[in-house]
Amino acid sequence: MTGIVVVSGNPRAGSRTSTLAIAVGEAFADRLGSPAPTVIEVGALGAGLLTRDDEATAAAVEALTTANLLVVATPTYKGSYTGLLKVLLDQLPNQALAGKLAVPVVTAGIAPQATAAEAVLRQLLVELGAIVARPGLPVVEADLPESADIAKKYAAALDW
Repeated sequence: MTGIVVVSGNPRAGSRTSTLAIAVGEAFADRLGSPAPTVIEVGALGAGLLTRDDEATAAAVEALTTANLLVVATPTYKGSYTGLLKVLLDQLPNQALAGKLAVPVVTAGIAPQATAAEAVLRQLLVELGAIVARPGLPVVEADLPESADIAKKYAAALDW
């Protein structure tokens, strides 16, 4: 098992969504006494996501399937998660996340949009077999400068 894996579905590596996701992963690592999380920037996988036998994509899939805890983050695109994130997760076999803990993290311009997109991402993670944290973490863009504090409070309060 690889411990904690953070997946940022933003097309841009180093995005505010990615920063939040990494902060959440690090907050859980601190809480659980785990090593720093492994980070997968889905946008950095580029065309390899669509290429059969791409090594970087295969490594990302391996990290997802061997993790104990997943932090899966996305900005809201058209009321849902990004297509890039979906392409990565579509490469997982049926029930590949069975028994794994997963935290959906979603950013959006307004709270109702973030909450709705978090519910859609939750459904996808459940379909893959994950045990999904309730509540997930929907965050509005105006609050992203406080990512570290939001992550610490969320990780401390979550009771599986």
